Amino acid sequence: MNSMSTCFSSSSSSSSGTNSKLWIVHGLVAGAAITVAAGAYVAVSLRRTSNFRSRVIGIIPARFASTRFEGKPLVHILGKPMIQRTWERAKMATTLDHIVVATDDEKIAECCRGFGADVIMTSESCRNGTERCNEALLKLEKKYDVVVNIQGDEPLIEPEIIDGIVKALQGAPDAVFSTAVTSLKPEDGHDPNRVKCVVDNQGYAIYFSRGLIPFNKSGQVNPKFPYLLHLGIQSYDTKFLRIYPELPPTPLQLEEDLEQLKVLENGYKMKVIKVDHDAHGVDTPEDVEKIESLMRERNIS
Repeated sequence: MNSMSTCFSSSSSSSSGTNSKLWIVHGLVAGAAITVAAGAYVAVSLRRTSNFRSRVIGIIPARFASTRFEGKPLVHILGKPMIQRTWERAKMATTLDHIVVATDDEKIAECCRGFGADVIMTSESCRNGTERCNEALLKLEKKYDVVVNIQGDEPLIEPEIIDGIVKALQGAPDAVFSTAVTSLKPEDGHDPNRVKCVVDNQGYAIYFSRGLIPFNKSGQVNPKFPYLLHLGIQSYDTKFLRIYPELPPTPLQLEEDLEQLKVLENGYKMKVIKVDHDAHGVDTPEDVEKIESLMRERNIS
């Protein structure tokens, strides 16, 4: 009886040891599987992150009619049409997969095709550059994640600024729009053609205005305050760009005549980067001589 008991006990112990070993083996295999799965998940996540908003197109919206400066895209800046100079600068950006000019005017289209640009014809009903970019986007065969709206009246736009706003939008998934600002010159403080901007501590836009913002009690420009000047260039997530034209005009947008305000008034977030850039936009015929003088000083041909 004792012998049988001993034999049973020994057998039970051996079975238990075998089971324990099996559990250990199964545990190691399961652990390895979990580790592999986790690694695969991380790898997929990283791939998704690296591909986030990765396909980028630059669109230069251009129209002939303008209340302040008719035919502005075709005005010559030291021998070249202004829109050609803008296009040549944009071609230097490293984040753009493609660049097109979007216009409703055949004279502009013919000029752009002449220096090698791709052109998308858009309707005259577009109320601003953002709507023109959206219409051009819808006519393109290839799909893109980000559209960069490159103002045709910035013939000295720096390609690094284009790359900067693209990377800012790619790095801010909660934003649908990105743009750039630079330091405002005191003499431009009360110029309504120089749009001012204020941002929060996280680099998101709070407001844009043609007036001086912030505005102090004296009503004068404070030479010690770091006012910000908005540069016309901006980029959008294409999903947002498609719904932008459907958003109704907003009171602040209409009062200031600034399309950026429709974005903010509808509760969307806009990422802003600050750059060191002399603003050389051409808003009036008088600006042409200024920019040509600057280009001569810098030996830009």
